[in-house]
Amino acid sequence: MASISENIRALRKKIQLTQGEFAEKLDIKRSLVGAYEEGRAEPRAELLQKMASLFGITMESFISIDHTKSDPKLPPNYNRGKEVVVVTVDSQRKENIEFVPVKASAGYLSGFADTEYIKELPRFNLPILKQGTYRAFEIKGDSMLPLLPGSVIVGEYVENLKDIKSGKTYILVTQHEGIVYKRVFNYLDENGKLFLVSDNRQYAPYQVDGEDVFEAWLAKAYISVQFPDVETKPDVSVDQLASVVLDLQKELFQLKSEKNKKK
Repeated sequence: MASISENIRALRKKIQLTQGEFAEKLDIKRSLVGAYEEGRAEPRAELLQKMASLFGITMESFISIDHTKSDPKLPPNYNRGKEVVVVTVDSQRKENIEFVPVKASAGYLSGFADTEYIKELPRFNLPILKQGTYRAFEIKGDSMLPLLPGSVIVGEYVENLKDIKSGKTYILVTQHEGIVYKRVFNYLDENGKLFLVSDNRQYAPYQVDGEDVFEAWLAKAYISVQFPDVETKPDVSVDQLASVVLDLQKELFQLKSEKNKKK
């Protein structure tokens, strides 16, 4: 069951309004919309009724029905023809690379489709990159050594999750895990899931549902003020990582089989 905050966000996007436009129609501040969608605040009953009317649904439907559901193998932002990634351009109409620092990652989860929010992000250009849509994300933690915490990953936008190539590294913007940088193995056609593997073997692989992924960015470059320590580079190949993923799948299959036998 989706929360009120998730329903607000899903329904706003279905009627194709930015957070700013939505706030204007409700006669409230845009920051409040962000707080409601992130679950940091709860709207009063009168405002909920106003939202329901704007969405064209009943109050009961608004509160009791999960409006985030869609094709279980694809997230709502992919192949729907309704929503494209929001970008900014420079004075020559060339796309900027917007930068999402760690401190802005929480806001990005609710504002990635909001033009006004994206315009507030820092931006830069890298002439060495080929034509495309790029975004930069600061990473935290040491799960992807030898890349150190604070490194900035520049990723190219992936229009369709099914285009993810197994073994490559991606920035994924997800509903439940937040913004993560991992090596990804694509099993969408088989079970609708992506397997995420850290280059630092101290971190266990895990899986996410395709429907939980809002955006995917193929890592194309990184920026860091610290040089990687070659001694910390993991001696792990993509084939070895794929083997880890297969072992994880087998364990999951065995657990499901044992669970079914007990029923």
